[in-house]
Amino acid sequence: MSRILITGAAGMVGRALLEELDEHDVFATDLVPPKATGAVTWLPMDVTTDDPDRIVGEVRPQVVIHLASIVTPGVARAVAHRVDVGGTRAVLDACLAHGVRRLVVTSSGAAYGYHADNPMPLRESDPLRGNPEFAYADHKRQVEEILAEARQSAPQLEQVVLRVGTVLGAGTENQITALFRKPRLLAVRGSESPFVFIWTRDLARILARAAGEGPAGIYNVAGDGAMGVSDLARALGKPVLRLPALTLKAALALARPLGLSRYGPEQVRFLQYRPVLANDALKQVFGYVPELASAEVFDLWRREAGL
Repeated sequence: MSRILITGAAGMVGRALLEELDEHDVFATDLVPPKATGAVTWLPMDVTTDDPDRIVGEVRPQVVIHLASIVTPGVARAVAHRVDVGGTRAVLDACLAHGVRRLVVTSSGAAYGYHADNPMPLRESDPLRGNPEFAYADHKRQVEEILAEARQSAPQLEQVVLRVGTVLGAGTENQITALFRKPRLLAVRGSESPFVFIWTRDLARILARAAGEGPAGIYNVAGDGAMGVSDLARALGKPVLRLPALTLKAALALARPLGLSRYGPEQVRFLQYRPVLANDALKQVFGYVPELASAEVFDLWRREAGL
């Protein structure tokens, strides 16, 4: 049994993870935690304050799983940076100050960035070029730079860094699934906009392994295969609206100032150059084979969503 502290535990992934840690002494934290249930101790934690140092110092966990992050667009960039980058630094510093053995961090495939010359698929050795125009991608890149520095200066703290693809499970609803619910799927002409999916339950099991016997290291996390917009459209039985990149950029440039869209012209790169993640190291080095492939994850979500 290990003593494990989780940040951002009230989110979708955190709730799934808690179901996989019943053999451990678990302290779950979030801004507004629910009432304590079962063997889990819930604590309020704001990673943008001195809470991480205080709470890690009090709990003295062997392992910290850092999930807290801003994923949903629309949050002020400065706020997102304080949570994503500043919060990670605070959690890292607390781990170093209080002798934590292992830090597990959920990064993202977005850290590679949305670029026309991205290798397909991307491997863990490929450079991280998270686009400055995308807060989430840029912040995940900065987070990984902080972690890389710590691996050099403080090798006594083991790290497991998970570059996660698009997470889907029963009941998942976010800005990505909103695209799938539209009457027509939007695509940039000439691009299939491939998605790699990971089942929520698979990710929870990967995190649990990372907190236990899994080897330290950096791993892409995705189910086998990828689904382009044509695959998604067939699965949903929906048509695809394919627009030239310049047309779509112009439309978004007009729509956002008018309040008709939360997205601007930069979103076109998100549709054009989605990172496709190789999961060889996850399976062969880390020792976990995802139960569901990308297409199976999407089918599970589609059926649960009634589409």
